[in-house]
Amino acid sequence: MFFLRKSKLERLPVAMTGVRMGERALQLGVADPSLVGAIAAKVGLSGHAVIIAGDDREAAQARVAAEKAGALVDVQTRSNTALPFDSDSFDVVVLHATSDAHGSLQAGTLIATLREGHRVLRTGGRFVIVEGGSPHGTFAFLRFKPRLGEPAIGVEAMSTAGFRAARLLAKNEGYRFSEGLK
Repeated sequence: MFFLRKSKLERLPVAMTGVRMGERALQLGVADPSLVGAIAAKVGLSGHAVIIAGDDREAAQARVAAEKAGALVDVQTRSNTALPFDSDSFDVVVLHATSDAHGSLQAGTLIATLREGHRVLRTGGRFVIVEGGSPHGTFAFLRFKPRLGEPAIGVEAMSTAGFRAARLLAKNEGYRFSEGLK
């Protein structure tokens, strides 16, 4: 029973991002390497996956995760605030904010990251923020560190950066998912 539950947990974050086969997906950060690899694999051979890592250690983690997931990815080490892509290049951008390093982004850096994400998204594209949230469930206290009382960083910041229909999609199994549309 536990193994069935675990496999469901591994699929949930990927499903919540809404990444589909054939899309051009950009991921910012490598907070959870297995999630990064799973999202990259979701676009398949007909899509294009790019991961922007903050440093060489994150880039190595992303490459290993992509290899384990069987995904072809372009991993680059760059700043999230100056992306080397043309406007309207991606269908979906996912910001991984589950670690304390991304969760505590200063307001100016977060807004600059969101504005760059807005720029590289095609019209109608989605920007998804995956954050660590408050755990719940039978064994949640064993799996996750509680982060009770913290507000979601995504919704208000996405509205400020120019996204429309910014909303909190869900809080589930220790994750929070926020989405904004271009």
